[in-house]
Amino acid sequence: MSALPLATDYARIFLDEVPLIDLRAPVEFKEGAFPTAVSLPLMTDEERARVGTCYKQEGQAAAIALGHQLVGGAVRDARMEGWLARLRQQPDALLYCFRGGLRSQTVQQWLSEAGVIRPRVAGGYKELRRFLIDTQESASAQCHWHVLTGMTGSGKTHMLANIAQSVDLEGHAHHRGSSFGQLPGGQPSNINFENRLAIELLKRRHNGEHAFVVEDESRLIGRCALPLNLYEAMCQAPLVVVEVPQEERAEQIRVDYVQDLWQRYLEMYGSEAGWPQFAGYLTDALARLKRRLGDKDHRELDDLMQAALNEQASTGDTTLHLAWIRLLLTRYYDPMYLYQLNNKRERIQFRGDKQACLAYFAEQHARQTPQESPTC
Repeated sequence: MSALPLATDYARIFLDEVPLIDLRAPVEFKEGAFPTAVSLPLMTDEERARVGTCYKQEGQAAAIALGHQLVGGAVRDARMEGWLARLRQQPDALLYCFRGGLRSQTVQQWLSEAGVIRPRVAGGYKELRRFLIDTQESASAQCHWHVLTGMTGSGKTHMLANIAQSVDLEGHAHHRGSSFGQLPGGQPSNINFENRLAIELLKRRHNGEHAFVVEDESRLIGRCALPLNLYEAMCQAPLVVVEVPQEERAEQIRVDYVQDLWQRYLEMYGSEAGWPQFAGYLTDALARLKRRLGDKDHRELDDLMQAALNEQASTGDTTLHLAWIRLLLTRYYDPMYLYQLNNKRERIQFRGDKQACLAYFAEQHARQTPQESPTC
């Protein structure tokens, strides 16, 4: 087995988006993998558990024997066909298991006996994951960060699309970052969130970028936690404050969190199944703020929301939602934001309307000189 090839250039694997065959059990893959990986396990979750128990009770030799017994005969033939079929589609795919040990060695050997030679990743998933963690940590420490901040509804996420040096954290997290930010379809696992973010930073630093703009976020974007060192870098970074009138912000929230969100539910679930999920989600999102709002304010806001939902269900008109949105901004989001911004006012580097902020970032980008990777 040792004579068969190993893949050791982890950076090139991600930069070139090399296809990967993940040989770990399905439960391991679900916890976290890589964007180009497909799950074609050597063992099922149950088989892996039985082999693991055998290893603890009887040792390695007995565990290996049990593994060959469980994955033998017709079972082995079926799984071999799965790997061979994938390699016919993606002949440059690499193999990996958790540590680059027996599972990937075994499959690599079986494929070799069938006349197909493919490298396995040295160190497996563990080393690839470690490489991406190191990549993210070095980018957080060495690159220059700016944070775009502004009151709720300022359209900061939309602005990022027009900033060349932006990194869309909410896009990677598949969440809009507030109590109302959940999107249909759910979020990636935290490991997958971190991996995709690290791969983006790897590619962009490889192309010479060394300064990035992110939206102001708390440590948690939904249930995806920002890597601590990145969050700490953001907490120390210069701030650019976009200033948008409340009426414009209320309209932006209506479009993003009502109109667009309903369209997403409609496309994913259809009208009949989608409407109760959408209406229930908005209601629950407001309920999560009840403790901070107080019973009286929550009841008032909920009454306004239910009236708006009833009108939307009857006519399709979402205008009534502006009533609860404006009130929620006035009583909760705007005071909270102003308090938080006052506590970090010494970090403000620039403030202005949307066009002024975009012009500021464009000027900053024009001044930047591409630097050689891997360091900034």
